[in-house]
Amino acid sequence: MAAPKGNKFWKLRRRNGRDKLFASPDVLWEEACNYFDWVDKHSWLQEELVKYQGMATPTDLKLKRPYTLCGLCFYLGCSESYFRVFKYKLREKEGNGLLTDEDLGFSETIAAIEQVIRTQQLEGAMLGAFNCNIVRTQLDLAEKDEAVAGKSPLEVKVSDHQTREALEELKKKL
Repeated sequence: MAAPKGNKFWKLRRRNGRDKLFASPDVLWEEACNYFDWVDKHSWLQEELVKYQGMATPTDLKLKRPYTLCGLCFYLGCSESYFRVFKYKLREKEGNGLLTDEDLGFSETIAAIEQVIRTQQLEGAMLGAFNCNIVRTQLDLAEKDEAVAGKSPLEVKVSDHQTREALEELKKKL
């Protein structure tokens, strides 16, 4: 069934897309700082047995909680996907020369938030508060064992001589 002729219901729409989650970069920064404060005040608790003079007493051990992007997004009420898409669209605008002052503010705020998260995780790992291997992986700092040993990270096995020679030529060029 087609819409009635001359119907212009679509003109009633005032805007396209959804509202921004944050009115300004300052509001985003303030909310991120609220998340950082919340994390600092809410440690994880781990029950440990403390042994003293032959007696064992259960005690809650406070563990530092790391700042994370997924934790921030949960706190802010958005998904990580929303955050990534928002950031991507800002980069896209910048590449096309369409970045407004407000967009620039959002871009700088997001970069600052990511830097705070990265720094806290890295420093926590260096001081032993966080698991180094998890942080290294999270921050994409993991060493490539093959590259460190001087081996190619990609090994291809071929059965015909012509393809093998073509791969050798490719290795020389790389």
